Amino acid sequence: MKLPVYLYGHPVLREISEEIDTTYPDLKELVANMYETMYASDGVGLAAPQIGRNDRIVVIDASPLAENFPECDGFKRTLINPEIEILDGDQISRSEGCLSLPGLSEDVKRVEHILLKYLDEDFQPHEEEISGFAARVVQHECDHLEGIVYMDHVSAIRKQLNRGKLRNIMEGKIRCEYPTKCAPRKKK
Repeated sequence: MKLPVYLYGHPVLREISEEIDTTYPDLKELVANMYETMYASDGVGLAAPQIGRNDRIVVIDASPLAENFPECDGFKRTLINPEIEILDGDQISRSEGCLSLPGLSEDVKRVEHILLKYLDEDFQPHEEEISGFAARVVQHECDHLEGIVYMDHVSAIRKQLNRGKLRNIMEGKIRCEYPTKCAPRKKK
């Protein structure tokens, strides 16, 4: 089932997500719905806060990026309670977009080499070193679990230049090809 993607400005995107355990209800169904939502929205990653859930769950399928970034070929993961350790401090600036910030993209500096520890949807532990753009996708999605969106990483000037577009997203004055949910309107 396709779920609505929560847009920039919605409070759930700013909350720190909670770890989950084996008692989490209907996890496999939720993960399947997250993948369906991500694919229907032409995304390569989706974090639970983006569908209104304050849980440490991420789905990624970076395979569509493999033509330009070979390390993304076959890079499909379900991450439960992920943890990232930075392995190399050099930061590379590359363009990023986000389903929660439709129509926008900005250059974001991120490290190129990480150690990722996570549980899969069967709660089996994994640990792997990830490099290149695949590492960027993981960092981007895991940021969502900490209440961070990629726009938080750009300069104040770039944020200012995007202020009108960000306001339009928050007010639902944008058009998306996928279902979305805006922030609740403030009562006057």
